[in-house]
Amino acid sequence: MNRRTATVQRVVGFLLAGASLMMLPPVLVSLWYEDGTTSLFLVSAAILLATGLAIFLPVRNIHEELRLRDGFIIVAVCWLTLALVGALPFLLLSEPQISYVDAVFESMSGLTTTGATIMTNIDGLPRGILYYRQQLQWLGGLGIVVLAVAILPMLRIGGMQLYRAETPGPLKDSKLTPRITETAKALWLIYLGITVTCALAYWLGGMTMFDAIGHAFSTVAIGGMSTHDAGFAWFDNPTLEFIAIFFMIVAGINFAIHFTSWKRASTEPYFRDPELKAYASLLLGFVVLTTIALYLNGTYDSMSEAARYASFQVVSAMTTTGYSTAEFALWPGFIPILLICIAFIGGCAGSTCGGMKVIRIMLLYRQAAREIQRLIHPHAVIPVKIGGRKTPPIVMDAVWGFFFLYVSSFVLITIALNGVGVDPVTAYSAAAACITNLGPGLGEVSSNYASLNATAKVILSFAMLMGRLEIFTLLVLFAPAFWRA
Repeated sequence: MNRRTATVQRVVGFLLAGASLMMLPPVLVSLWYEDGTTSLFLVSAAILLATGLAIFLPVRNIHEELRLRDGFIIVAVCWLTLALVGALPFLLLSEPQISYVDAVFESMSGLTTTGATIMTNIDGLPRGILYYRQQLQWLGGLGIVVLAVAILPMLRIGGMQLYRAETPGPLKDSKLTPRITETAKALWLIYLGITVTCALAYWLGGMTMFDAIGHAFSTVAIGGMSTHDAGFAWFDNPTLEFIAIFFMIVAGINFAIHFTSWKRASTEPYFRDPELKAYASLLLGFVVLTTIALYLNGTYDSMSEAARYASFQVVSAMTTTGYSTAEFALWPGFIPILLICIAFIGGCAGSTCGGMKVIRIMLLYRQAAREIQRLIHPHAVIPVKIGGRKTPPIVMDAVWGFFFLYVSSFVLITIALNGVGVDPVTAYSAAAACITNLGPGLGEVSSNYASLNATAKVILSFAMLMGRLEIFTLLVLFAPAFWRA
């Protein structure tokens, strides 16, 4: 066997064996509530451990430094494998009985923090399964692979290649600390701290501890799955909605800024970041626009009530969380389409959000503005600047390439869904909701995806993975030149 291939195999096997540990917390929840699902998670853990060891042990003594190409392969294989094996607890459920395609869809949706679901009686699910759904989102939020980077030194393998392949946004080469393992640990400590704070806030706001932990997982991970059929609307509590809005916004901010602010014990980094300013401005603008539209259409009787529901839904949509406190698909006029469209923007680069990211939208806008200026002043030299700094041409090329692939992928997925029997409105919104990792859509998928056929669910599962890995990481594997390099 090629030594480099063996090194990739070794890392994948180790990560899969380690992933068996993610089944242990649901076991404890199942035992605590005595819901009869303990065996589901123990069997799933055993399969993960056995599969991982079978892959790892034959090549455990082979040590080669990872190349960037190896990082792409490892990330894609690990995410796909974890989604496939992570589906086992859903598949092994006796009630409701679901197909393997449905189980993979639910697992992929959780790991990619999309929040789309095929479950129709969520309130009736065992507590162990409910917890597992929420945990999947939390683990996928900042990236299972980034978590593993913190322990890769035990294998004497560098982790920068994995970090570059998995970290969302156009800032893949920036490191918060000199060593990549320290970076991964710092990100997870911040992630854990925000999650604990969110859970406590939910609990103090009136949730049960079980709901508080579950919704903290999905809020900070920008996942959107809930422990109730009605979603966040089940609580009908303005205080809890305010807490959710705050933490959705926080999770949509670049985690590098959280780290810098924490390290300096100062809020200054938040006020100096140009992307964060644009992110806040867009959120405020869309909230005001939606509030006015809801009030003028008579959807709500008072401006304050319109502002309450508009604020929650806009923040949930733009951060691609997917929570809902109202049937926004039934809102009048352009509002449902607007909410789907702003999910394409997403949050800041380096956050747990989906979408194209605010920084890319800023660069595309300023590039377009520059082209207009060039029409007026053909000989002028007008650089594209962000925060007073010139943007290198290589970055602009990457952004334009990403934008083309993102839009093209969305169009092709929409056409494919329509081709397998999904109506146009549902096809458009489902493709948008899955590639942006938003979750809820319009038409047949406004509440869940159970009614879609198996082929459509497979297509959408691929769309969720593309969105989570930001197109390039996955599509590069389909380029013949990648395998010849």
